[in-house]
Amino acid sequence: MGFTIGGIREMRTGSRRRGRTAESTAVAEYTGLWGWAVAPGARVVDGRCSCGKDRCPSPGAHPLDFAPEIPPGAALDAAVEAWARVPGASLLLPVGRGFDVLDVAEAAGRRALARMERMGLPLGPVVQTPSGRARFFVAPGAAAELPRLLYRLGWDDAGLDLRALGPGHHITAPPSDEGGLGPARWLRPPVLDTAAAPPPARLLLGTLAYSCHRAPLRD
Repeated sequence: MGFTIGGIREMRTGSRRRGRTAESTAVAEYTGLWGWAVAPGARVVDGRCSCGKDRCPSPGAHPLDFAPEIPPGAALDAAVEAWARVPGASLLLPVGRGFDVLDVAEAAGRRALARMERMGLPLGPVVQTPSGRARFFVAPGAAAELPRLLYRLGWDDAGLDLRALGPGHHITAPPSDEGGLGPARWLRPPVLDTAAAPPPARLLLGTLAYSCHRAPLRD
């Protein structure tokens, strides 16, 4: 990793003094502590994507073509300085490298998360989107394996509001705004034990599928 937990503490306490923003602090933490790449992304400004395309397919939620990723393991100052070159960019995490994502409705995700915590299941980070989704970080390969796993669990024909995101996808990371709807937030923040090695999808999928299948008012 690019720096230590002590370095994170120093960065947080000294961020304002040294002119660092909340987002540059997050970038340095994601790359240096959790081992994730961070891609500078577009934003929505006055209802339009900052990329300038009239019919942008992912307004405010795609990488900027001209801005390189900040790689995993970037040193603290290097990450902060790189982010200073793309003022206003959103933080996007590339999916399909250190993690895939299981994406469900927020209500189902909250039910599942509470149940998983009671069961003592290993859990990676979980992001809440402003559009009402919960995104569970799981080991890479989940997107390719999802149909087979659902079939084995007997949920393949249940019409679940559950999908997997894999290589080629990006997700908005806290504290950035997603698509002009508001900031992404952590339902379960990253921790050292699982951020770099999230659990296999098969360990969480049964609980997620069950929660997705439940009627919304039966909490």
